[in-house]
Amino acid sequence: MSSCCSTPPPPGDDRERRALRRALLNMTPPNPITQPLPELRSCCTPQAPAAGGACCGGGARRRPDWLLWISAALFLLGLGGHLLAAGPGWWHVFGHTCYEMLVRAWWGVAFGMVAVAVIGRVPGELVAAVLGRGGSHAGLWRAVGAGVALDLCNHGILMVGMSLYKRGASLGQTLAFLIASPWNSLSLTLILAALIGWGWMLLFIGLSVVVALITGWIADRLVAAGKLPANPHAVDLPADYRMGPAMRGVLRSLKPGAANYANLAREGLAGSRMVLRWILFGFVLTGLIRAFVPELVFEQTFGPTVAGLFLTLLATTLLEVCSEGSSPIAADLLTRAHAPGNAFVFLMAGAATDYTEIMSLRATTRSWRASLALPLISTPQVLLLGWLIQHFNR
Repeated sequence: MSSCCSTPPPPGDDRERRALRRALLNMTPPNPITQPLPELRSCCTPQAPAAGGACCGGGARRRPDWLLWISAALFLLGLGGHLLAAGPGWWHVFGHTCYEMLVRAWWGVAFGMVAVAVIGRVPGELVAAVLGRGGSHAGLWRAVGAGVALDLCNHGILMVGMSLYKRGASLGQTLAFLIASPWNSLSLTLILAALIGWGWMLLFIGLSVVVALITGWIADRLVAAGKLPANPHAVDLPADYRMGPAMRGVLRSLKPGAANYANLAREGLAGSRMVLRWILFGFVLTGLIRAFVPELVFEQTFGPTVAGLFLTLLATTLLEVCSEGSSPIAADLLTRAHAPGNAFVFLMAGAATDYTEIMSLRATTRSWRASLALPLISTPQVLLLGWLIQHFNR
């Protein structure tokens, strides 16, 4: 009996048919205990089965992303409360915080989504050629340089960093890119220079590059030693690889057109969904902290002491402060609290210990070790440098 996928055998000699039948009858069936059964293939078109579903039928329904939808609902409620200007005092603070986060971060999030869509069309080989070989000093320098030069807020940078990892950047390059990026863009650098002066600004940038390079180098060495997982998306470049044809191919895929732009929008939204859930969650948590924790408590505890350093670290970990907001706060810590070390910790620890970045790294790398490497490697460096700044500024 022939299956729906097979074709009938061509006519042949009867002796050949009898010989083939005897051979089939004499075959020994596989032992299901010692030998795995051969893979069964149906007549259906091969496709990846959905979770809990068959290959040809409909799979199980995807579970709702409760964190995304609950955070989005609370965020929209906060925006509505801000616009209606009704309710108790804490609700006003929560709503104003949601509105402030939207105004400060929308452009970075939007640009990040566009970057995610574009990077998704860039071959992994081209990303590897631009960033250099993972685990190398040149690759780390290129990742840090890209982070410093890219003019985006920390939420947009986070999306770009996760996309670079998916396209083959090493874990060390990804961490170095994230640490060097959030407040080192050109526009924010000029704002910071106007607030605290060029001397402090250049010192902070130089020290942040040092932290990014050391963190990336340690992470890559731990990956080489097998202590941290390697990037499964890593790409080995052929010796004769040329960037020109690949770049022209990317440009052709971005040709103008309503249909292509609609596809880019869908790809950007789908690729950013994993990060958006944590961004919205961070906005909501920041609003709740500001609504229920008095601001005076923070202002009185950020003095130029060791305790002030650790409290600054705690505050910047809990508060989801966008990069545009971190510069003025850091300036206040330097000029009003006379604590430049705290200002540096506030700027750097926001990238090193931010739970949005940690959870996004966890979802992207699928490894707690890889995600926790960001704060565990970089935070001690940030605290040490903050303490040294305080010590030598007395």
